[in-house]
Amino acid sequence: MSRRALLAGSGGLLMLAAAPDSAWARTAGVATSADPVRATGATRASRISQGTTLFHGDLHNHTLMSDGDGDPALAYESMRSAGLDIAALTDHTTLLSIEGLSRSEWNRTGQLADAANTPGAYTALRGFEWSHPLLGHVNVWYTGNFTDLGSSSSMSRLYNWITASGGISGFNHPGRELLRFNDFTYNAAMRDQMVGLEMFNRGDDYLFDGWADGQSSPLNACLNAGWRTGLTGVTDEHGTEWGYPEGKGRTGIWAVENTRNGVLAAMRDRRFFATRVSGLRLDATAAGVRMGGVLPFTSGDVRFVVDLDRGPDWAGKPLRIQVLRPGSRAPEVADVIDTTAGTVTEFTVPLDLADGSWVVLRISDPAQANASPGPAGHPCNDWGVAYSSPWWLST
Repeated sequence: MSRRALLAGSGGLLMLAAAPDSAWARTAGVATSADPVRATGATRASRISQGTTLFHGDLHNHTLMSDGDGDPALAYESMRSAGLDIAALTDHTTLLSIEGLSRSEWNRTGQLADAANTPGAYTALRGFEWSHPLLGHVNVWYTGNFTDLGSSSSMSRLYNWITASGGISGFNHPGRELLRFNDFTYNAAMRDQMVGLEMFNRGDDYLFDGWADGQSSPLNACLNAGWRTGLTGVTDEHGTEWGYPEGKGRTGIWAVENTRNGVLAAMRDRRFFATRVSGLRLDATAAGVRMGGVLPFTSGDVRFVVDLDRGPDWAGKPLRIQVLRPGSRAPEVADVIDTTAGTVTEFTVPLDLADGSWVVLRISDPAQANASPGPAGHPCNDWGVAYSSPWWLST
C-alpha cells in the first residue's frame, strides 16, 4: 500500500456520480451487436486539469480494402453511432498491394474521411498500417501518401519515410510478431513522431504479451529502449462492427478541440490514455505535470493526482492504481493504491532517475484475472482497465 494514500475531499472519499454523457447516451438503440457499447459514461471535463476536453477515439480499423470484411463506406458512421468522437481507418499496406491498400483505395479512404469529418463534433482520420510479417505492424497517420514493403522493407527505411513525411505513428499489438520491431531498437530521429504503443488491442492486454514464451514485457522493452510513446487502446476491427461491441480497446484523448489539428496536437503531447472500457475518464498529474510530460528532477517524493470515473454505473466500484517503473523483463510496481471509481485520488510515491526514466499508472479491477499474466505473484496479474501515458524523469 502507499506510504501516503489520500482520497480528495475533506479527508474522505469523494464520490461524484456523474450524469451520463450525451455522446454515450445517444448510443442507446443503435448497437448492431448482441453486446453493444454501453449507453453510459463519465462527463468529459477533468476534475484536476483545465483547458482540454476528453474525446473517445479508435485509431486502428480495417475494411475490405485490406483484410477486413466490411464496406469502408459504412465504417465512419458506425464508429460515430457507437459514441466515438475520433475514428481512423488504417488498412494494411503490404507488398504489391496483396490484401493491402492500392493507390486508388488510399485515395478513396481520404475521400471517405473528408466526407465524415465534422470539425468540432467528429474527427475522421485516414491512416495506414505498415505490415511486416516478422518485424511487426506500425500505424501511420497524418500523411498525404503511404508506403509499403516495396519501398520501406525495414524498420530503418520505414522510419526514414515517416520522418520525411511529417506524420505520426505507433507500434501495433507489440510482441505479436517474432522480431518485435528489431526488439524496439531506438531511432532518435523518430522520437517525436513515434507517439503510440498499443496496450489494448481488441480485448487483449499486451502488458505481458509473449511472457509465456520467454519474452519480456513489450511496455518494458519499448520504454527502456528510449522511446517516448504514449499508450493507446484500439479495436483493430476486421469485421463489420466498427465501434462495437463493449470490451474492445479505446483511446481517451485530452484535446483543446475535436478537430484534426486538435487531435494531432494531443497525440504529439502524449495527452491520452489506453482503455478497453467505454465512457471511461482518466486524467492524472504527477508533481502537477499531466500524463505524457517530463518531470524535471532526478529524485524525490512525487505527488500524483488521479481523476477516475465512468459515471453512475461504476460509482463506488473497487479499483487499483498500480505505479509501474522500469524492470529488467517486467515492470516493477512501486506502489499499489486501492481506490474506487468516481473519485479523485491523491498519493505520494518516491521516484529516482537512477531506477529508470519512466513511470506509468495502470488501473485495474482486482476482482478479475489477467488472461495473459506475467511473473507469478506480479501485482499486474489482475484485469487491466486502463493505462496512463508515461511521465519521463529528466535532469
